[in-house]
Amino acid sequence: MRIITIVILFISLNVVGQKKIENLKVNWPEKYDWKIVSNQENEQMHFLELVPGTESGGNWTIIGSTLSIKGMVNVPMDFAINLFFEQTKTTAPKARLKVFEKNETDKNHWTIFSIESPRFIDDKIPESQLYYIIQGESSLYSNFVAIKEKKLSEDFINEWMGIFKTSELIYQ
Repeated sequence: MRIITIVILFISLNVVGQKKIENLKVNWPEKYDWKIVSNQENEQMHFLELVPGTESGGNWTIIGSTLSIKGMVNVPMDFAINLFFEQTKTTAPKARLKVFEKNETDKNHWTIFSIESPRFIDDKIPESQLYYIIQGESSLYSNFVAIKEKKLSEDFINEWMGIFKTSELIYQ
């Protein structure tokens, strides 16, 4: 009887002591045949870059990115938006920000916005990004898709807003 109690206590402690692993699942469109060109992780973050299968990290027409900032919780969406916008402005001073949607009433706050950069300080090629940021229980998740255009088309924005909005936080 004592052995059974010890085994039950050990199993209970292991189950209670295990943390759920949280991740954001984005259904990247299959039509691009995505491949990973960068996958970096440490204790503070996890960063992943994707390009179409026929392209490279240095020569792309569209690029996707996911960033998980571990331990960053309770971040106001305006703060997150401004963080990414101000970072972009350091290399693209003429960048423009447009917030499309922001939800701070649901359990997991989120926002979708664009940053359009007509040029960069050291590069004349424009780049525009559509961001989706969501606050998880244990991390802040930032995803974007970018193209080398001065502006994002309405069709592009609508397509990617739909993709990002179908993302879901999953727990293992």
